[in-house]
Amino acid sequence: MIDTILLNGNIITLNENRPRVKSLAISYGRVVALGADDEIRQLANAGTRVVNLDGQTVLPGLTDAHLHWEAQSRALRSVNIFEAPQKQIAIDQVRERVRETPAGEWVQGQGWAQDLWRDRAFPTRHDLDEVAPVHPVYLSAKSGHAAWVNTAALQRAGITDSTADPEGGQILRDADGAATGILLETAMDLVSARIPSPAGDELADMMMDAQARALRSGVTMIHDFDEPTCLAALQILRERGALSLRVLKQINQPWLDAAIASGIRSGFGDDWIRIGALKLFADGALGPKTALMFDPYLGESDNYGMALVDKEEMIEYVSRASEFGLPSSVHAIGDKAVHDALDVFESVRRQEAERGEARSCRRHRIEHVQIVHPQDADRLAELDVIASMQPIHATSDMVTADRYWGERAAYAYNPRLQLEKGARVAFGSDAPVEPLDPLIGIHAAVTRKRDGKPDGGWYPEARLGIHETILGFTQGPAFAARMEDRLGKLSEGYLADLIVLDRDIYQVEPEEILELKVLGTMVDGEWRYRDFD
Repeated sequence: MIDTILLNGNIITLNENRPRVKSLAISYGRVVALGADDEIRQLANAGTRVVNLDGQTVLPGLTDAHLHWEAQSRALRSVNIFEAPQKQIAIDQVRERVRETPAGEWVQGQGWAQDLWRDRAFPTRHDLDEVAPVHPVYLSAKSGHAAWVNTAALQRAGITDSTADPEGGQILRDADGAATGILLETAMDLVSARIPSPAGDELADMMMDAQARALRSGVTMIHDFDEPTCLAALQILRERGALSLRVLKQINQPWLDAAIASGIRSGFGDDWIRIGALKLFADGALGPKTALMFDPYLGESDNYGMALVDKEEMIEYVSRASEFGLPSSVHAIGDKAVHDALDVFESVRRQEAERGEARSCRRHRIEHVQIVHPQDADRLAELDVIASMQPIHATSDMVTADRYWGERAAYAYNPRLQLEKGARVAFGSDAPVEPLDPLIGIHAAVTRKRDGKPDGGWYPEARLGIHETILGFTQGPAFAARMEDRLGKLSEGYLADLIVLDRDIYQVEPEEILELKVLGTMVDGEWRYRDFD
């Protein structure tokens, strides 16, 4: 039985053998035929839904290959200080939330970035104490690698001026040794662990709002990097019959032993929720200057960033995961962190070869790959390691990258370099660090501009073409999820995940990509969002 037929469309299949068709037919959640209108129309039966696309453009569904789904869901209900242009604006937003929050309850927010402020200085707990003397306040930075808290939050966590820095983290202190209220990397956990987590049902409710937003932006699958609480809430959505996105769920390092003990291997699950890879952090991020570098940050001769996991320890984790059927995804932003991660994968690839395992059995990834040392430029391709990158970071971070990395930034945020070397790429947003909207990411990759600047784009030689960018949001993530046999293109037997755009993204000027509208999103043959007749 044919459930749905789409007619009179501009259907871009991403199938090299048949790149464009007018119509397609869907049965039981899969594409079963593609071709001309008259050819496909003949397949209709009494119960078939026939949709006239009226010339609108169809693409395979887009995947966000790196985000934090629980954080994204919770961020929609927290204080919105995303890229607040002034510190005072962020403080004013907190003041408003405090007024409507019962005394003693936590106030949370996300998205501040001190590099956007005039003095580029970290804020302090005293800034927040003025508007929240009683409520504990926890505000995560845009990067997700720093937190700004007030005195009440420090007290709840038992942090004093004499509290030692945790391994892999730092409590920033002033000249007198007093805690300033800025926590870097694992020091964030000292406070965040004290914040009550929403129950599974409550978190699932939050995810409904995030899912609706994702579907409106054309996202049909996500690769999530959050904790097991996220997986539990996703399963609640599934039980409710409300899950409308496909999910690849990564396993963070603290739960590796539990995963191994349970016998879970990569690919466990189904086409809705499946297990991906072990997730490790090699370093921090650019914003708080904790990304691990070979050479120091400009203007800070003693700051090389932070290694969050020792390389030898990283080898042990990745090797053990591989032995028990799990690839690894290593967060690496600085050039030294990327180098160390590549050394780890080189070692583990040798072990896999000794076991007689093909490289495709373990689809290892480096997350972000934000800056690569020139001598390491070929190594992702040589080791068949996926470059999981976020094009939006280039235009979001370009000013900061120039300020802290100088000429080294020529090798930063550069998927063009990896594609030319033959590496596979998978694109995402890192939401809620950046907006969950693949059209913004596509625009960033193609133009390397933000708000029309700079002329010609930032390091314009790193710009991508529209086709290779779309492949990075479709076929690259499908390969990373071991789903390339049913996702990433529109072809017979493939899952019927697709989006409808108001114009042909291949024909508009690059600057017009942000003006495109997603008119419909279909997952598994069902419209999950539709805004056209």
